[in-house]
Amino acid sequence: MKQAKRVALYARVSTDGQSVENQLRELEAVAQKEGWQIAQRHVDKGISGAKGRKDRPGFDALCKASMRREFDLVAAWSVDRLGRSLLDLVTFLKDIHAKGINLYLHKQGLDTTTPTGEMMFQMMGVFAQFERTIIVERVKAGLKRAKAEGRKLGRPRVDAKVEAKVWALRREGKGMRKIARELRIGNATVQRILGERAA
Repeated sequence: MKQAKRVALYARVSTDGQSVENQLRELEAVAQKEGWQIAQRHVDKGISGAKGRKDRPGFDALCKASMRREFDLVAAWSVDRLGRSLLDLVTFLKDIHAKGINLYLHKQGLDTTTPTGEMMFQMMGVFAQFERTIIVERVKAGLKRAKAEGRKLGRPRVDAKVEAKVWALRREGKGMRKIARELRIGNATVQRILGERAA
């Protein structure tokens, strides 16, 4: 006899006045119809989907449980229940897929156990890449605008005394990491100081 799929249900509402019960009820009905065994229920109440994983305890618990492969499938009422960012969603999908866990989204009719669902997942990856490109372009445009307006960009330079100490330690033959540890500054800062003089 084939073992029933273990499913983790996830529900989220943005305000305290809303209820997750309707979402869970519909997902439970699908689980019963498909013969899935409900292994876990994770809920976030009064939390926006724009919040990151660390600010959504229910979602964070779901992610941690998926890494331990405590279920075979994640079921959510809608894609926007999981998150508002396409990039974050695709990252989540990749993480669970790496563990052999599939995803079911009730409102979108997405089931990654089917060829159509898998194709939709691939398309989401394409859109995520597009979103990433747009973000990069916006950042570049913002930096260009700030430069044109004469605003200073980048991290503040370290004190001249620190730069002198970096070079003194370097002359003693110490490596970059050791210098960074000793002066309690970042490895990148040490590299930049040494690189500037070398240039």
